Amino acid sequence: MDNKQESNWSDVLKRRLEDSKKEPRSDKDTKAEETALFTKYYTEWKGGGARDQSYKSIPRFYYRLPAEDEVLLQKLREESRAVLLQRKSRELLDNEELQNLWFLLDKHQVPPQSGEEAMISYEAFLQVGERAGPKCKNFFTARVYAKLLQNDPYGRISNMQFFNYVMRKVWLHQTRIGLSLYDVAGQGYLRELDLENYILELIPTLPQLDGLEKSFYSFYVCTAVRKFFFFLDPLRTGKIKIQDILACSFLDDLLELRDEELSKESQESNWFSAPSALRVYGQYLNLDKDHNGMLSKEELSRYGTATLTSVFLDRVFQECLTYDGEMDYKTYLDFVLALENRKEPAALQYIFKLLDIENQGHLNVFSLNFFFRAIQEQMKLHGQEPVSFQDVKDEIFDMVKPKDPYKITLQDLVNSSQGDIVSSILIDLNGFWTYENREVLVANDNDSSGSTADLDDT
Repeated sequence: MDNKQESNWSDVLKRRLEDSKKEPRSDKDTKAEETALFTKYYTEWKGGGARDQSYKSIPRFYYRLPAEDEVLLQKLREESRAVLLQRKSRELLDNEELQNLWFLLDKHQVPPQSGEEAMISYEAFLQVGERAGPKCKNFFTARVYAKLLQNDPYGRISNMQFFNYVMRKVWLHQTRIGLSLYDVAGQGYLRELDLENYILELIPTLPQLDGLEKSFYSFYVCTAVRKFFFFLDPLRTGKIKIQDILACSFLDDLLELRDEELSKESQESNWFSAPSALRVYGQYLNLDKDHNGMLSKEELSRYGTATLTSVFLDRVFQECLTYDGEMDYKTYLDFVLALENRKEPAALQYIFKLLDIENQGHLNVFSLNFFFRAIQEQMKLHGQEPVSFQDVKDEIFDMVKPKDPYKITLQDLVNSSQGDIVSSILIDLNGFWTYENREVLVANDNDSSGSTADLDDT
């Protein structure tokens, strides 16, 4: 073995000696050889020269939208989308097929029942899938079964839970197709006008809105659409993804109005109900003292308990869209949604923008003092002893616990879950009074509860 290695080394040395006796190559030749070798090895490493042409096999994935003057292309696109949506609609389970599915599930239930619920094993689940038809194929998978698996000792799932899952999926697809019919651009989102048309045509199908006069339809539609856009379009782009509409609970609230026996409490808490819409619009009309269809700062100051500070209202009219210094109904709806939902990130974003007087993206001690001074002035007008700003400032920073101890960002407010309290302290005397007297109010509530219990015992 050693002799063989020695001979190899000797051969190498001999070749090098012979090469050294030859005439030396120029730098140009050496460079050319290096380039050729690099190209050769690099091409081999990348998989050969044919790979360089791979871009030609990439399928086309971008098709520009037809221009406004390309009428034929626009019509072709609309027809193509209509055909696609019709095909997708035919792929969904209809009522008869859903009834058949329930019959098969009931027939293949596996005893014993769990309480009053019929259960089904994985083997029976697969048998139902084979008999239910091709439209049900996507529902009868191991993934779906595992998703619905609870703590059943026999490893079964509830027939009712599975059927509700299928119903929910079918409803989501139906609703997506229904919304897509109003997607004029065909880009997966709805503009304000598109959503207005959808809700306007939905009104006759909602029994809870039967009592609405047709003259009120436009105001109802405006009221309903604003909630979608206020919460789902925080950047105010003027369009909402259909996916986001389906993912939020607003559509469920709207379609809840199909229930003819919806309780009074549910109607009052549902933004889309007739009583709620009439309440909001009625408040707007009551505030509009000069009956010009718009609200001035003075008129808006009577909103709610009439304790919003003048400084805050000034900021509302500085930052929000107004017409000759007055607010229209649509802008008023944003204002109401923000103040009635102060715990929500979208509402906090609205209020934070008004509080951020220097547009720095954060609130500092100066900003807090600027707004709280107006609270102190209101307290003096009501004959109350003003609270020290230093105490309130320290409490706010203790509540929020911002990353930077000298400034509060919007994200700090959202993360702290105290944004509603902080905003109330700074913009509303009634909100500040409620916070300042929270312990007394809690004690009174407890006393009231105790009295009620004593009466019940008696």
